[in-house]
Amino acid sequence: MSRFSMITAVATPLLIVASFVQAEPVKFEALVAQKEAIRLDFADASKHFFLLVRREGKSEGQGPLAGATVQEYGAHDIVPGVGGEPRGYLEFATTDGNKAYIKWVIQAVFVPGPDGKPKLLDNGVWQVIGGTGKLEKLKGAGTFHLLPTGPTERRFVMEGELVQ
Repeated sequence: MSRFSMITAVATPLLIVASFVQAEPVKFEALVAQKEAIRLDFADASKHFFLLVRREGKSEGQGPLAGATVQEYGAHDIVPGVGGEPRGYLEFATTDGNKAYIKWVIQAVFVPGPDGKPKLLDNGVWQVIGGTGKLEKLKGAGTFHLLPTGPTERRFVMEGELVQ
């Protein structure tokens, strides 16, 4: 058997299998409530604060993470009215005990609002970095939007692509 024939014989089945595995568009959201927080408020006039937070909630939407419980482990470094760089991890746990871990980062930007007060735009990206059980091979990434819904509650809106 020639070298070309051998390479073709090995590569062809791999290409056929790989063509069936495709990322699917997904959109999921999670309404999360604060459970723990540690906060540093700068004593100067900047109003700068650094917040370590753990929030919990449930995921809604499409794909393998829909219906999972969600925990945020976040670090929010913010100067109100100026900007900030929140980042952290989300742990998704399905009812059958499988887990997925997502890393996220946001660029917080304040723009003039309709009433003249600063309006916060919290937009960024997410990426699957690990998983267990049925979610062990989960891969994907997308956009991340953090929307305040109350004093300590937030809605995470995540769109992108996932593949298992």
